[in-house]
Formats: sequence, C-alpha cells, structure tokens
Amino acid sequence: MKLDVRVLPDLVSLSRAVLEETFPIIKEAVAKRGKFSIALSGGHTPEKMYSLWAQTEQYRDKTPWDRVHLFWSDERYVSPHSRLSNYQMASETLISHVPIPPENVHLVPTTLSPPEECARAYETELLKFFGAEQPAFDLQLLGLGPEGHTASLFPNSSALDEKLRWVAAVRVPADPPERITLTPVILNIGRNTFFLVAGENKRAILSAIRAESNAQTSRYPAARIHPPREPVWFLDQAAAG
Repeated sequence: MKLDVRVLPDLVSLSRAVLEETFPIIKEAVAKRGKFSIALSGGHTPEKMYSLWAQTEQYRDKTPWDRVHLFWSDERYVSPHSRLSNYQMASETLISHVPIPPENVHLVPTTLSPPEECARAYETELLKFFGAEQPAFDLQLLGLGPEGHTASLFPNSSALDEKLRWVAAVRVPADPPERITLTPVILNIGRNTFFLVAGENKRAILSAIRAESNAQTSRYPAARIHPPREPVWFLDQAAAG
C-alpha cells in the first residue's frame, strides 16, 4: 500500500510539521463554513503537538479559538478526570492554556451508563453540530497502534464493518478495555486526515501496511481509513527506519 508520508527527525519536528499544515486547513474552514472542527487523538504522540499549539506564541495567538471546535476520535470509558482519559490529556496540554469557549469543547460523555449510551449521546452531539451538513471533520488526527489499530478500532472489531452508526461502544484488547470510538462511517469522509506515528516500535506495523496490496481489505484498521483526500502520515525517523 502506498502511503503519503512525511518523515521528520524527531517528535518535536513532527509536531511542528503537523501544526504548520493545520493552519491552512483552519483558514479555509473558517472562510467557507465559519468554523473549524477537529477530532483529536489520544495517546503519547499527539501530546507534544498539543503542548506546542498551546505554548508557542506563533501557533496559539494566530488560532481563532472562538471558531475552533474540539472533538475526539475515541475515548476510554473512564471519568473525564482520570489519568487514562484522552480528554484529560488534551485538557492538561492544550485546552486549559488557550481561550477556547467551553461550549466548543465536545468531550465524549463517559459519565453515562452503559457505554452504549455514551456512544448514542456522542452521536447526538455530532448530529447537533453538523446539522444538515455531511459529518466531515475539517481535520481528524489519528494514531497507529503496534497491531494496526487506530482510534479504538482494533483488528477484528465488529465496528470496522459498521455501515450506519457514527459512534460505537467497543471492547478492546487493551487497558482500559471499554472504549467509545468513531466508526469508519465518519472517519472515511473526513476532509483532512493526519496520522501521527512516532517510535521504533511502529516500524514493523508500518512495513506490514506498506507490504499490503491496495486492492485488498486490510487486516489493519488504520489502513482501512480511506477518506476522499488520502491521509498524510507524519512519521519520526525512529518509526520510519
């Protein structure tokens, strides 16, 4: 499989490259639709990008925060204040440092029970935000797990074959196992998709994805994300090899 790849020396360079390519997308989205929607990723790799966005003047001060709407590609079924929460990580590194209106932060409502109710509520939130528009994020940030998962879509997950729901509650072979995730229904229509991949432990899965035929349905969830504009893969040198 051929990937659109950018290889950067390290995680800081990768994060800066992602931010530099994010700002033209923000400008276009605000000009066309009056708002910019982004689905954030969890995990270690995007933390540096969020920190740079919040703490680097050239990025923070030219962001029209009142037009920015934050969503999440997936969330763990834990308290929003848990150290395992993707929201909590973004709050500590980004949200608490910038003047974004609270109503523009669309966190997954993980206080509901059971997890399926959280998924339904988040889909309702998306429906409310997009209205009659196609539910396409202006930018979606995704990661890559060592077994090929992205968001909380793991190999062999039934959510990979979802045709209707935008959001699903899933149980995954990771800690914590209960997750809420966007499905391919919505991830495959995003306007721009950036994969952020760092670390030597990602080399093997990248090689496996690249070795696949474009014609087949990939066994790796990350390789099954094919929005109209092909994703850009930002790799650090350790991941690229």
